[in-house]
Amino acid sequence: MSHSYSPDAESRSVDALDDIALYDGVRTRRVLSFFIDYAIVLALCVPVAVLIFFIGIFTLGLGFFLYPILFLLVAIPYIGLSLGGQNQATPGMRMMGLRIARLDGRPVDFMLAVVHGVLFWALNAVLTPFILLATLVLDRKQTVHDWLLGTVVVRRQ
Repeated sequence: MSHSYSPDAESRSVDALDDIALYDGVRTRRVLSFFIDYAIVLALCVPVAVLIFFIGIFTLGLGFFLYPILFLLVAIPYIGLSLGGQNQATPGMRMMGLRIARLDGRPVDFMLAVVHGVLFWALNAVLTPFILLATLVLDRKQTVHDWLLGTVVVRRQ
Protein backbone atom coordinates (compact mmCIF):
# COMPACT_ATOMS: atom_id res chain seq x y z
CA MET A 1 0.00 0.00 0.00
CA SER A 2 1.49 3.29 -1.11
CA HIS A 3 0.76 6.59 0.53
CA SER A 4 0.81 9.73 -1.56
CA TYR A 5 1.16 13.19 -0.17
CA SER A 6 0.19 16.44 -1.79
CA PRO A 7 0.60 19.97 -0.40
CA ASP A 8 -3.16 20.49 -0.08
CA ALA A 9 -3.52 17.14 1.72
CA GLU A 10 -2.78 18.98 4.96
CA SER A 11 -5.83 21.21 4.71
CA ARG A 12 -8.08 18.25 3.77
CA SER A 13 -6.66 16.17 6.61
CA VAL A 14 -7.07 18.88 9.24
CA ASP A 15 -10.64 19.53 8.07
CA ALA A 16 -11.45 15.82 8.27
CA LEU A 17 -9.99 15.69 11.78
CA ASP A 18 -12.23 18.55 12.96
CA ASP A 19 -15.29 16.28 13.20
CA ILE A 20 -16.16 16.28 16.92
CA ALA A 21 -17.53 12.71 16.70
CA LEU A 22 -13.98 11.42 16.11
CA TYR A 23 -13.05 12.42 19.67
CA ASP A 24 -16.06 11.11 21.56
CA GLY A 25 -14.79 8.87 24.37
CA VAL A 26 -11.18 8.98 23.14
CA ARG A 27 -9.68 9.71 26.59
CA THR A 28 -11.27 6.69 28.24
CA ARG A 29 -10.54 4.45 25.27
CA ARG A 30 -6.90 5.59 25.26
CA VAL A 31 -6.45 4.71 28.91
CA LEU A 32 -8.03 1.28 28.40
CA SER A 33 -5.94 0.64 25.28
CA PHE A 34 -2.81 1.54 27.25
CA PHE A 35 -3.57 -1.20 29.79
CA ILE A 36 -4.25 -3.72 27.03
CA ASP A 37 -1.02 -2.85 25.22
CA TYR A 38 0.94 -2.90 28.47
CA ALA A 39 -0.36 -6.40 29.23
CA ILE A 40 0.56 -7.57 25.72
CA VAL A 41 4.08 -6.15 26.00
CA LEU A 42 4.53 -7.79 29.41
CA ALA A 43 3.34 -11.12 27.98
CA LEU A 44 5.79 -10.75 25.09
CA CYS A 45 8.58 -10.10 27.59
CA VAL A 46 8.33 -13.71 28.84
CA PRO A 47 9.58 -15.44 25.66
CA VAL A 48 12.15 -12.68 25.10
CA ALA A 49 13.40 -13.21 28.68
CA VAL A 50 13.83 -16.92 27.93
CA LEU A 51 15.70 -16.05 24.74
CA ILE A 52 17.95 -13.67 26.68
CA PHE A 53 18.64 -16.45 29.17
CA PHE A 54 19.97 -18.69 26.40
CA ILE A 55 21.88 -15.80 24.84
CA GLY A 56 23.41 -15.21 28.29
CA ILE A 57 24.53 -18.82 28.50
CA PHE A 58 26.00 -18.83 25.00
CA THR A 59 27.81 -15.52 25.56
CA LEU A 60 29.22 -16.64 28.92
CA GLY A 61 27.08 -14.18 30.86
CA LEU A 62 27.29 -11.10 28.63
CA GLY A 63 23.75 -11.58 27.34
CA PHE A 64 22.38 -11.25 30.86
CA PHE A 65 23.10 -7.51 30.60
CA LEU A 66 20.08 -7.31 28.29
CA TYR A 67 17.67 -7.99 31.16
CA PRO A 68 17.61 -4.35 32.39
CA ILE A 69 16.43 -3.22 28.96
CA LEU A 70 14.09 -6.16 28.36
CA PHE A 71 10.95 -4.01 28.39
CA LEU A 72 12.46 -1.61 25.85
CA LEU A 73 13.59 -4.48 23.62
CA VAL A 74 9.97 -5.58 23.39
CA ALA A 75 8.07 -2.26 23.61
CA ILE A 76 9.99 -0.29 20.96
CA PRO A 77 9.43 -2.74 18.10
CA TYR A 78 5.87 -3.37 19.33
CA ILE A 79 5.02 0.33 19.16
CA GLY A 80 6.99 1.05 16.00
CA LEU A 81 5.58 -1.83 14.00
CA SER A 82 1.98 -1.53 15.17
CA LEU A 83 1.49 2.23 15.53
CA GLY A 84 3.62 2.88 12.46
CA GLY A 85 2.07 0.02 10.50
CA GLN A 86 -0.81 -0.22 8.09
CA ASN A 87 -3.50 0.03 10.81
CA GLN A 88 -1.92 3.10 12.44
CA ALA A 89 -2.83 1.63 15.83
CA THR A 90 -1.48 -0.74 18.44
CA PRO A 91 -3.51 -3.89 19.10
CA GLY A 92 -4.94 -2.26 22.23
CA MET A 93 -5.96 0.81 20.25
CA ARG A 94 -7.62 -1.39 17.61
CA MET A 95 -9.56 -3.23 20.34
CA MET A 96 -10.80 0.12 21.62
CA GLY A 97 -11.64 1.40 18.13
CA LEU A 98 -8.87 4.00 17.95
CA ARG A 99 -6.17 4.98 15.49
CA ILE A 100 -3.47 7.64 15.30
CA ALA A 101 -3.42 10.32 12.62
CA ARG A 102 -1.00 13.06 11.65
CA LEU A 103 -2.34 16.57 11.26
CA ASP A 104 -0.44 16.98 8.00
CA GLY A 105 -2.26 14.05 6.41
CA ARG A 106 0.73 11.76 6.04
CA PRO A 107 0.80 8.30 7.64
CA VAL A 108 2.66 7.66 10.88
CA ASP A 109 5.88 5.83 10.08
CA PHE A 110 8.01 3.54 12.27
CA MET A 111 10.30 6.32 13.54
CA LEU A 112 7.49 8.73 14.43
CA ALA A 113 5.69 5.89 16.22
CA VAL A 114 8.81 5.11 18.26
CA VAL A 115 9.38 8.79 19.09
CA HIS A 116 5.69 9.02 20.10
CA GLY A 117 6.12 6.09 22.49
CA VAL A 118 9.43 7.33 23.91
CA LEU A 119 8.00 10.82 24.46
CA PHE A 120 4.99 9.30 26.19
CA TRP A 121 7.21 7.44 28.67
CA ALA A 122 9.63 10.35 29.15
CA LEU A 123 6.86 12.87 29.74
CA ASN A 124 5.04 10.44 32.02
CA ALA A 125 8.16 10.18 34.16
CA VAL A 126 8.21 13.96 34.61
CA LEU A 127 4.67 15.25 34.08
CA THR A 128 2.44 12.31 35.00
CA PRO A 129 -0.78 14.17 35.93
CA PHE A 130 -0.41 16.68 33.10
CA ILE A 131 -0.40 14.06 30.35
CA LEU A 132 -4.15 13.42 30.72
CA LEU A 133 -4.98 16.91 32.00
CA ALA A 134 -3.62 18.33 28.75
CA THR A 135 -6.43 16.56 26.90
CA LEU A 136 -8.89 18.87 28.66
CA VAL A 137 -7.36 22.03 27.20
CA LEU A 138 -5.57 21.08 23.98
CA ASP A 139 -7.39 20.89 20.65
CA ARG A 140 -8.75 17.52 19.60
CA LYS A 141 -8.15 16.00 23.08
CA GLN A 142 -4.42 15.75 22.35
CA THR A 143 -1.91 14.71 24.97
CA VAL A 144 1.34 16.68 25.31
CA HIS A 145 3.31 14.26 23.14
CA ASP A 146 0.55 14.30 20.49
CA TRP A 147 0.67 18.08 20.44
CA LEU A 148 4.48 18.16 20.17
CA LEU A 149 4.49 15.66 17.28
CA GLY A 150 1.45 16.95 15.38
CA THR A 151 -0.63 13.82 15.87
CA VAL A 152 -4.09 13.02 17.20
CA VAL A 153 -5.79 9.85 18.34
CA VAL A 154 -9.26 9.45 16.89
CA ARG A 155 -12.01 6.87 16.76
CA ARG A 156 -11.96 4.54 13.78
CA GLN A 157 -14.64 5.29 11.23
